[in-house]
Amino acid sequence: MDKLKMHTPDIAEENYKKLAALFPDAITETIDDEGNVIRAIDKDVLMQEINTKVIDDGQERYQFTWPDKRKSMVMANAPISKTLRLEKEKSVGRDGTPGGVDSENIYIEGDNLDALKLLQETYLGKVKMIYIDPPYNTGNDFIYEDDFAQSADEYADDSGQTDEEGNRLVQNSESNGRFHTDWLNMIYPRLRIARDFLADDGVIFISIDDNEQENLKKVCDEIFGEKNFVECLVWKKRATPPNDKNIGRIHEFILVYAKNIEKIRLGLLPRDEKSLSRYSNPDNDPRGPWVASDLSANGKGGRIVQSCIYPIVNPNNHKEYYPSEGRCWLFNSKKMTQWIKDGRVSFRDNTGAPFLKRYLSEVRNGLTLPTIMTEFGYSQTSAAEEDKLFGKKGIFEYAKPTTLLNPIIRVGAPENNDIIIDFFSGSATTAHAIFQLNSENNSHRKFILIQIPELTNKKSVAYKAGYKTICDIGEERIRRAGKKIKEETGADIDYGFRCFKVDSSNMKDVYYTPADIGQLSLDGLEDNIKEDRTPEDLLIQVMLDLGILLSSDTETQEIAGKKVFSVADGYLLACFDKNVTEETVTEIAKKKPFYAVFRDSSIANDSVAANFEQIFETYSPETVRKVL
Repeated sequence: MDKLKMHTPDIAEENYKKLAALFPDAITETIDDEGNVIRAIDKDVLMQEINTKVIDDGQERYQFTWPDKRKSMVMANAPISKTLRLEKEKSVGRDGTPGGVDSENIYIEGDNLDALKLLQETYLGKVKMIYIDPPYNTGNDFIYEDDFAQSADEYADDSGQTDEEGNRLVQNSESNGRFHTDWLNMIYPRLRIARDFLADDGVIFISIDDNEQENLKKVCDEIFGEKNFVECLVWKKRATPPNDKNIGRIHEFILVYAKNIEKIRLGLLPRDEKSLSRYSNPDNDPRGPWVASDLSANGKGGRIVQSCIYPIVNPNNHKEYYPSEGRCWLFNSKKMTQWIKDGRVSFRDNTGAPFLKRYLSEVRNGLTLPTIMTEFGYSQTSAAEEDKLFGKKGIFEYAKPTTLLNPIIRVGAPENNDIIIDFFSGSATTAHAIFQLNSENNSHRKFILIQIPELTNKKSVAYKAGYKTICDIGEERIRRAGKKIKEETGADIDYGFRCFKVDSSNMKDVYYTPADIGQLSLDGLEDNIKEDRTPEDLLIQVMLDLGILLSSDTETQEIAGKKVFSVADGYLLACFDKNVTEETVTEIAKKKPFYAVFRDSSIANDSVAANFEQIFETYSPETVRKVL
């Protein structure tokens, strides 16, 4: 049986292996500064293999950089030995039942860099849309402090924001000499990891203001590729400009990037009454309502243009009409004659100029998302929305309204089963908007929300109402939004979420650093699992390690007197009980799971261990066997 690694992948190591597989002759060895023999890549050989110039340090080139950028890249690739643990009491079932764990929606409390690393293998290429509203770096908001070289006490002095896992937030004031650097070091590794979550036709929307919009655009150009830039949306966030300045800013930006611009698949917004009112049918055309449209097009150069320059004769008064200077008709004369005969081309007031009738039945079934978003709610809309939901004013400030998120999700995740991730989820507007959309047509979009448990101010309305962290607010909003929408619509959708928290690994330190453990300290470590961890904890870490969706159906069975977890209808069978007998192993093998997982110390005796492989070879040789 193979051992599960029980930590996130080392991306840098995997990249090295890919490079070594492509160019094995470029792999060599050298001596480091301490005299140790280490592996290396021969630059000269690599240059010959790829037939392009390799730039050395110091050479001029076009690049976007900042202090510690290399450190941010290393941070994005470095593995961590952490896990997720289910918070059952905070979870909500699909039907809204408190404590239920059958929902396919996921909410994670913890540092989003850790959470993204834990999820990256499981959700690689499976996410249709990412929306994030990160800290804008205004000088007053909190940003994540990722410099692990400092002590926990130093961090606490910096921010006053720490939890039991050492998650830390700091205020990035403009007096800080690393004002932009610290923000870039925060956002860069998170976006590097997030890119790999997107499906080939996936898209990311990022809200930002002027403080870092320029830098964020350059970071995204590097991570997603400049060619994959889709648009920069401008959201009108205020109805009127503030009067404390001569020029009042009333907008924010939303940067939009595709995973692959050639495969991007976006949706449309539903037609509203305003757009529908443009269409009418005054002549009782059997093709239905229509709107008058220009019959000409730009006509600069080309043979086909010449064939589309001719007189159109109004049959009612025989008056001739030509296209304007530099333009041509949309069709050649033969097609135009037929369309006039069919009534698709008509004349203004019967005796006027020709026009094209565009029928509602033949246009796209929806509206394009505009780049200038002037009718998508305001910041005040969000405040009023939350005040009404919580029955109290001022619970959460500066959230985005569902009137903004709803259309963005319609466009970015148009299919019924799309997965949406928001890893700066705040008050959980994204989940609220997804519930709204799903309830409209019983669709099944799913969300993964991640939020660090940032403390609320003790003087705030939220704190006094019992919401000690931002996670408390977000989770309660999801509960209330789900209940409200269910009562109003009665739609049969998933109103719940499974709540997890980022925690230290289930494995004892000796599992990872055996060389650092003395012989005398091995007493009591025969079991490599921490004493406070449950079988359910182990199952979640196994699912993460094997890349099995956290939303998968899970049930427990009793097999030969032992508790066995069945995940995704028997795709994974896992038994973490002690003293597992040959009978249990045999019954599990007979069920032919894709994966079978046991604790390393759970086999009853040497005889069972000796026969283990033979049992599976007899009943289910294709099953992948793992131990932890």
